[in-house]
Amino acid sequence: MQFFTHDGFDLAFLDRQPASGEGDPVLMIHGFASTHYVNWVSPGWFKTLNDAGYRAIAFDNRGHGSSSKSYDEADYTPAKMASDAAALLGHLGIERAHVMGYSMGARIAAFLALSDPDKVATLVFGGLGIGMIDGVGDWDPIAAALLADDPAATGHPRGRSFRAFADQTRSDRRALAACIARSRELLSEDDVARIAQPTLIAVGTTDDIGGSPDELAALMPNARAFHIEGRDHMLAVGDKTFKHRVLEFYAENSL
Repeated sequence: MQFFTHDGFDLAFLDRQPASGEGDPVLMIHGFASTHYVNWVSPGWFKTLNDAGYRAIAFDNRGHGSSSKSYDEADYTPAKMASDAAALLGHLGIERAHVMGYSMGARIAAFLALSDPDKVATLVFGGLGIGMIDGVGDWDPIAAALLADDPAATGHPRGRSFRAFADQTRSDRRALAACIARSRELLSEDDVARIAQPTLIAVGTTDDIGGSPDELAALMPNARAFHIEGRDHMLAVGDKTFKHRVLEFYAENSL
């Protein structure tokens, strides 16, 4: 892991070139309560991209993984988290990259495309469809579950699931509770209509969080939907068909 500093945070990142030499960069942005390792290394995305000749880059979002933490909710707006991604590209001297985000990372990627469109060549939104506009349900019980002394006392199924995930990844649960309070900021239909980059929107067919990829794609000028068959929100990120479709998408939209 390497580190760079932005907006008062020390942010951990991983940057791997393919064996063949310099490849087109792909910046990956992980989801809530996850890390670069859980979303992108462990499921094989770094290997998949490197083997295909791409430069694979991922970082731990502020409040997550090995990056520094804050307990101030105001630090976790999608715009501020997107500014970390833009700063990493600047730190690495990358003018333009493919950007792929999963769940919260997809929302951050969308904000990055709006704030720094010249830096974003293409977009992949994984695990987040029309929920980017309509919302992804009631997540207040998740914050309560994260802060609970006894996780067994949590009666909310999604709250229990994310508490277990946070414990599994040894996350700072107080930082995550602050993050979840502000990171769900919605985009409007007009906002997503301004995202002109080629975009692939991929959501599992049993995902009950992300919302329809087709409905979001229909609002965007250059987007297409992909259904990850038989996968829910937690399992879709490492799906082989998802990886194959992303590689096809990148081949169609090379830098």
